[in-house]
Formats: sequence, C-alpha cells, structure tokens
Amino acid sequence: MAVTDPISDYLTRVRNAIHAKKKFVDIPSSKMKVRMSEILKESSFIKDFNIIEDNKQNILRVHLKYKEGESSITGLKKISTPGLRLYCNQDNIPRVLNGLGLAILSTSKGLLSDKQAKKQAVGGEVICHIW
Repeated sequence: MAVTDPISDYLTRVRNAIHAKKKFVDIPSSKMKVRMSEILKESSFIKDFNIIEDNKQNILRVHLKYKEGESSITGLKKISTPGLRLYCNQDNIPRVLNGLGLAILSTSKGLLSDKQAKKQAVGGEVICHIW
C-alpha cells in the first residue's frame, strides 16, 4: 500500500508504539526518516535506531526511551502537511514548550532541529513538533 505522507506515517507509528509501551518500532526506511531519527537521538528523545537491511526495502528500527515507565516523548505533532506547507525564516523559528520541546525543519542544509537552524541562521519548512 502506498503511503501519501511518509513523515506522518513515521510519527504515527512512533506515537502508537509509545501508547502500546513497545520497546522498539519498525518503520520503512528513507533518508529523511533516518535523519529525523538522528535528530531525536541527539536530543535524547529516543535511545537508538538501526537499519535492518532487507531485499525489498530497508527497515528502520527505532528503540524508544522510557524513564520510570513514562516515555521521553509525550507528544508528536505534524505541522506541514501535503496540502498546507508551513515555512519560517531564520527570525521566527518556532519554540516548542518554551525550548523544552523540539521543532524539526527541512532547510537548504538538510533536516535540522530548531536549535541547529538558529545556530546556522537558516529557515525552512517546519516538519513537526516533538515534546
């Protein structure tokens, strides 16, 4: 079955796995999903991730992080959708939960977190918010 919005699919799979208290979740891999997982790992929202190679399509296995039975990720929200893209310049990059959360942006320098985008002074499409 073809997925029309792979990033929403990624976020939904992670959200469902967290609600089911799974230790990991398997997602069809792509470069963008791998980069999102790298950003989540750098921000310590997930434990780790690895790529399982398969003949048809590689699988991205995301290992979720729990502390005292509660997930490190309490919320995920897709901002840009295929029908409505949301862009920001370097001056108005959104802050999620006053800096406690994370915004992921697609910029000319690749996928960056909100802090990295501010540091590199680039704007772009706001992909999602994670807190």
